Amino acid sequence: MKAIALALACAAASALVAGCSHAPTNKDDGVFTYLLDRQSEWKENKVDALPPLPQSNDLISFDVSRNTPLQFAVDAKSVSVGSDGVVRYTVVVTSPSGAHNVNYEGIRCDTYEWRQYAALNADHNGWDNTVANDWQRIENGELNAYQATLYQDYFCASKMPTGKAKTIVDNMRMHRTASSLIR
Repeated sequence: MKAIALALACAAASALVAGCSHAPTNKDDGVFTYLLDRQSEWKENKVDALPPLPQSNDLISFDVSRNTPLQFAVDAKSVSVGSDGVVRYTVVVTSPSGAHNVNYEGIRCDTYEWRQYAALNADHNGWDNTVANDWQRIENGELNAYQATLYQDYFCASKMPTGKAKTIVDNMRMHRTASSLIR
């Protein structure tokens, strides 16, 4: 009986020492994280096909700044909302002299980032995907920061797309910005 009690006491002591001897980690296990704030393994949807080049009757203009001479428009037919939370669209930027920049881009709502997938080629008859870039932070203070306007006014709310592509396009057509929808 004494041998069994001694064995149990030794086992309990060993377990206590083993529990105290684990290596510390840099992770703060005491920090609470909301479910929606947890970082998961995000994977971007592959962009296999680019949309057709925009037609002028499909363009929806939007305001960026009163201080810029440029005009901005989104091709309504190109707007899509991916299962990865990225709103993809074609933007047309027009200078006062009539020159156009046409880009196919995406805005990632959960991280406030944008990227370019393609731009109008030099012959103005197709896409050039060699200009694609990686995700980068959206700049707010830029005079021509149209990505910030699209993110804040039409595409995203609470780090998520504001709805399906049709909802986004309808809001843009009616000039219903996120701030005008809050009552």
